[in-house]
Amino acid sequence: MRIGVVSDIHCNATGLRAALAAMGAIDQLICAGDSIHEYRFSNEVVAILRDCAAHTILGNHEEGFYGPHGMRARDQEWIDPDHLDWLATRPHQIELELAGRRIVIVHSTPWSPRGQYVYPHSPELARFGDPSAGGIEADYLIYGHTHAPVARRIGSTLVVNPGSAGQARDGNGLSCAVLELESGEASIVEYSQDTLIQTKVPA
Repeated sequence: MRIGVVSDIHCNATGLRAALAAMGAIDQLICAGDSIHEYRFSNEVVAILRDCAAHTILGNHEEGFYGPHGMRARDQEWIDPDHLDWLATRPHQIELELAGRRIVIVHSTPWSPRGQYVYPHSPELARFGDPSAGGIEADYLIYGHTHAPVARRIGSTLVVNPGSAGQARDGNGLSCAVLELESGEASIVEYSQDTLIQTKVPA
């Protein structure tokens, strides 16, 4: 079973479509939050996620949009109310059991308070696979938020950040990830108009 993973789309429907093309055939799709951008909404991005039946969580940008300061942004006639309601009811965390693998999806960290930026070089990354430090024991722990892709095994947990499917930042281009559940591997797929670069993390 091949699971596609995107995060931090930030209203970029073109970037999301490119990610889906770059991943190739997948069985299911995960979105690790920030599908929208600040106080902007995208009917097109949400429609794609819904059409793909994507396992979608809320990120910090959704929290701002649906919070008290986002009232005016939500009250726009062009926003599809069904898409607005669907995104509003997404959870902050999802736990899945697929093909015998346990997958946990968060946007920033599995510990509180939410919102910490854990980059690939950060010593805090080790906490993701350590339940005694606020992490979660799982086969895969998926997170986003940093726009910096990583796939690193910590103990028995493969920690995967797909990077951003919609907003290049800090020298990172657009990227997504593919989980190969049978082998226990993860591939980071960096994509642009001209190139596809894939790196694998072994089981």
